[in-house]
Amino acid sequence: MVTSLRGLLNRTVDRLSKVGADPSDDQDVRLRKGLLVLIAVLILPISFLWAGLYLSFGAWSGSMALLYAAISIASIALFARNHNFPMLLRIQLWDILLAPTLSMIALGGFIPGGSPGIWGILAPFGALVFDGVRAGVRWFIGFVAVFLASGFIGIALGIPSPIPESVSGVLLALNVTVGGTMFFTLLALFARQREDALTALRSEQRRSEDLLLNILPAPIAERLKGETNTIADQFPAASVLFADVVDFTARSKDLTAAEVVGMLNRLFSHFDTLTERHGLEKIKTIGDAYMVAAGVPTRRPDHARAIALLALDIAASAAPGGTCGDLELQLRIGINSGPVVAGVIGQRKFHYDLWGDTVNVASRMESGGTPGRIQVTRQTYELLNHEFEFEPRGTIAVKGVGEMETWYLLGSQMPAHQAAQSQPRVG
Repeated sequence: MVTSLRGLLNRTVDRLSKVGADPSDDQDVRLRKGLLVLIAVLILPISFLWAGLYLSFGAWSGSMALLYAAISIASIALFARNHNFPMLLRIQLWDILLAPTLSMIALGGFIPGGSPGIWGILAPFGALVFDGVRAGVRWFIGFVAVFLASGFIGIALGIPSPIPESVSGVLLALNVTVGGTMFFTLLALFARQREDALTALRSEQRRSEDLLLNILPAPIAERLKGETNTIADQFPAASVLFADVVDFTARSKDLTAAEVVGMLNRLFSHFDTLTERHGLEKIKTIGDAYMVAAGVPTRRPDHARAIALLALDIAASAAPGGTCGDLELQLRIGINSGPVVAGVIGQRKFHYDLWGDTVNVASRMESGGTPGRIQVTRQTYELLNHEFEFEPRGTIAVKGVGEMETWYLLGSQMPAHQAAQSQPRVG
């Protein structure tokens, strides 16, 4: 029942929102227009009924109800032509404020005339819903002033009420009941707008947080939301991996843009899955290179071991028969371990990054490596040689560093099922 009534209300508002509609209106503006016209239309038959009741007893205040209806209809017709929503709102607010309250003068003041006069409070309620709190306060002060003035003037003039006392009680009950329904409707609309705004705010907040987590590590995202200072951390022990596609430029020159992006997206998306499975942190992609860190931003003593296991999985996935083997791509992978500096840079399109010799040498291990193999430095080798198999490569010239002794990582000394069981669980 509630659902069907809500559906009927939504359809009605949608139809009425076409009155005075403008192609540039967004959803919120269309809704506000439709609701104001709906309220105005709902009050019209009540104003005609009230006019008939009061005029039947010879009360000229009934003509105020007719005047209200005439002004309301004219304002809606004008709005349909000029699409001026602020003008419609002002006319409707003044109309509902003055017509019922001024009728109190002809009815003899507060006691006989207060029941129709209370309808004037729809003006501050309407201003609150459609124009905000400050406008609502101003219109409420205006209502109180006009209501009190009309009542005292009616008493001062001593105009006898043309409405019999027995009928006044019935009219009071009708005004309170019908007017209360309209008041409740406006408050319900205000509450609904507030709930919709809060829902939209929460949805946007969740979306923003999800986007932030896609850009930054979760601990860094939390810190960024609560800190205004620059985020910069020193990590005395971490491991960094670079993986690069061999001769990708030559391979991609005959491909379309969609094919190039699709190939890298599939490869790196799988790397993302592996990185998350091992509980490590993807730092960034640079062209056709992929960068991962272990021990950053969360410190862990087994950073070298964790990144070695990831490197083996990445190499296996790109090899023939692997998950991405059909792409027929060869990888160079380089790893180094040591101290790094990490932090967030930039105010726009900011990202979490690493700096230091450890990072530079890890990049050199990749660029100076051998296709299809994982090259590591002595620092990484000494952390892993007790549980992983290595092949010495010997001494090589490393740009910007000089001669370095390096090794190829071949695999784990543990059986495959033990290595899988010993991997950290994520989530």
